[in-house]
Amino acid sequence: MKSVTFIADFYANEIAGGGELVNEVLIEGLSNRGVSVARVKSEQVTKELINNSSNFFIIANFIGLSAECKDALLKKDYVIFEHDHKYLKTRDPSPFPDFLAPEDQVINKEFYRKAKAVFCQSKIHAKVVSENLLTGNIINLGCSMWSDDHIKVLRDNLNTSKTRGKAIIASANPVKGALQAQAFCRRINNDYDLIDPCSFEELIPQLAQHESLVFFSQVLETFCRLAVEARILGCKLVTNGNNGCTSEEWFGKLEGEELLEFVLSKRQEIIDVVFSVVEGSSDRSFYSREESKQTAPITVILNSYRRPYNLKRQINAIKNQTVRPKEIWLWINDHEDNHGFDYSDLGIDKVFHNDHNWKFYGRFAAALLSDEEYVAIFDDDTVPGSRWFENCLTTMDTHEGILGSAGIILNDYHYVKHDRCGWPTQNPEVEEVDLVGHAWFFKRDWLQYLWKEKPPTWDNGEDIQFAYSAKTYGGIKTFCPPHPPGNKDLHGSILGNELGIDSKATSNNNETTHQQFFSERDMCVIHGIKNGWETVRGVKI
Repeated sequence: MKSVTFIADFYANEIAGGGELVNEVLIEGLSNRGVSVARVKSEQVTKELINNSSNFFIIANFIGLSAECKDALLKKDYVIFEHDHKYLKTRDPSPFPDFLAPEDQVINKEFYRKAKAVFCQSKIHAKVVSENLLTGNIINLGCSMWSDDHIKVLRDNLNTSKTRGKAIIASANPVKGALQAQAFCRRINNDYDLIDPCSFEELIPQLAQHESLVFFSQVLETFCRLAVEARILGCKLVTNGNNGCTSEEWFGKLEGEELLEFVLSKRQEIIDVVFSVVEGSSDRSFYSREESKQTAPITVILNSYRRPYNLKRQINAIKNQTVRPKEIWLWINDHEDNHGFDYSDLGIDKVFHNDHNWKFYGRFAAALLSDEEYVAIFDDDTVPGSRWFENCLTTMDTHEGILGSAGIILNDYHYVKHDRCGWPTQNPEVEEVDLVGHAWFFKRDWLQYLWKEKPPTWDNGEDIQFAYSAKTYGGIKTFCPPHPPGNKDLHGSILGNELGIDSKATSNNNETTHQQFFSERDMCVIHGIKNGWETVRGVKI
């Protein structure tokens, strides 16, 4: 049986915060399993204490932990019991779109990645931590824990009569949103009661008298014990959704005594999971990254030119596909906007770091080095839905060809006179097109047709050249898989309107004028048609 050193900034005898209360339940639960647990405050931990210890370490809040201590822990066995987001400078992902922080805001990366596990409290909590750190050691515990004493208080107040209306906790902490909750009640002309901060034993009987709790957290709560307590007491919850517990399937289904019994059973389950990791007997099925997901013979190639800040979002989307690729590669074209960007922590398998701008064709040349059956290439502003690869493989079964997220059907040799399908128009069925862009999915062997002849220009039109040459020399058609309006999970691009319109887009920036860009594409179309390209609508010169 292992001994454990438990590290936290504070303990429940000092601060009665949610994190501290959970820590105490965990410590007691492990102790009851025969684990010897020594409590140490983070500010009191020394490098010598770590180096001279053979204990397993459980790290809760660790603001007081020095950098040299964190470095020393990297050589030890430890887990992180995460209560918020200490991998961010602000400890709060809420200000960032989709809770995805810029790289310069992410800290403690190695400390989290080297942990045997990072325990999170809800699905949304685990998702946000995983996507910001790009690490696969996340375990979603799926609940918080209450002590026996607090369970008893909740049970004693289960059947309290509802004699009051809305309740608001009068917290002085602005992130708890008491002012916003009051403003909401005033707008709908509803009275409300303010419950002053007090002990748990005093709070629960007061809350139990109310029909509902109004709670508008101003940050993403990793769990929100208060919301669960309200549902146990039969209170309706009026909230803005910034509560981790609401991301769990059980939250909307359970209430009252049934919910109380559920959290009681989850307490034992959580202690069992932590115990199994401490003892070295954990099952990978606990981890939020589902190892059971199918892996297909796909090499993904991403491109970085002027927008490296999109890479993390792309990689997250690719790693969370229902069908996972074998590898992710990155082709970097030289540009000053890339200089200084750190590519080392993105979790990419191979990086082609060029000192030249090979423009559009370079990434297709890299694809020749793949050993996998399929290649998937993405523009730097293209983020796929979670079922994009699944959609492509299914489409291949019925419409084998070059597939893409934005399809073009030519009406004239002038490129601009075209019709579109895919994510811009959302076609419900597979549609044959003349060419595709933004995202490509194709058999690696078909690359031979792209290099069959020298294109009319290396500066533009790789999408045109590939579709033309594959159909003309190999009889390979081009299709746009289904992009149903009601299911963006199947789409090849889910943020095209948001990411594809900035000033750094090749078709939109000052380095290449619109007129020049589309004149070059006209030239590519004309070249293909003159050399036998049979377009969907039979365009002729």
